[in-house]
Amino acid sequence: MPLIARQPPVDPTKPSIARAGHTFLGGKDGYEVERRLVREILRAVPDAASIPWACHRFRHRACRFLAAQTGIEQYLDFQVGLPTAENTHQIVQASRPEARVVYVHHDPVVLAHGRALLEDNEFTHMVEADVFTPSSVLDNPAVTRYLDFGEPMVLVHVGTMQFLPESSTVTGPEIMRQYIDALAPGSYVVLTHFLDPEIPELTEIAQRLERLTVDAHAAGWFRRADEIAELMTGLDIVQPNELSAPGIVVCDEWWPDGPRMIPLNKPARCVAAVVGRKPSAVP
Repeated sequence: MPLIARQPPVDPTKPSIARAGHTFLGGKDGYEVERRLVREILRAVPDAASIPWACHRFRHRACRFLAAQTGIEQYLDFQVGLPTAENTHQIVQASRPEARVVYVHHDPVVLAHGRALLEDNEFTHMVEADVFTPSSVLDNPAVTRYLDFGEPMVLVHVGTMQFLPESSTVTGPEIMRQYIDALAPGSYVVLTHFLDPEIPELTEIAQRLERLTVDAHAAGWFRRADEIAELMTGLDIVQPNELSAPGIVVCDEWWPDGPRMIPLNKPARCVAAVVGRKPSAVP
């Protein structure tokens, strides 16, 4: 019996979060149903594209930092969109050319396009598995062939856990606990999540965006900072900037590349970022 069931054929009448995210970032490989969803979201919240762009920039900064300063050369990325420009493998391999990157996805279109894009990169691979079923990833021979869980690695959860189905029989913290338990000490987790900032004018935007995705059958859930922090239980949180104590911050405030010249718009304040390190075992 295969570890992973074959995915059903692509239904072009239903939006895919992966392809919608790719569309937000200027990609052209989605279907009209994703383009329509993006148009509807932008009509309701004109600056909503700030959210996927903030996640994209955070991923770049976090992976660049980890590749340059930790010496880790293996990365497990639960890819939301297509691995195109400025994605994890390009970021880390710029400073560590032989770093191994494994992307995990279940969307057939993402898998097909991604494998074609990565065909000539011997250190980067795409694997079919369900991020919300950790055993399908951790026990997957296509993952363990390229990554050694006995050594530190970077686990990239950018834009994934907010899409855990409401019908799931396991919670987000339970899923993350399985992944964190499988990591070697010294590993890092990079995570973003839709944020309810608990400020009335921003909570209203978060709720509006949540309703739009629920109505489109592509539900993305906005959670409070304390709920997001539960996903990182057991990790030592990396200080996110010079002024903040270790904890959850909005994506664009995690070690920005320079001083902020333009204030963040409201949607950009509705997505959170955090990086944590798995400590050494206590003797």
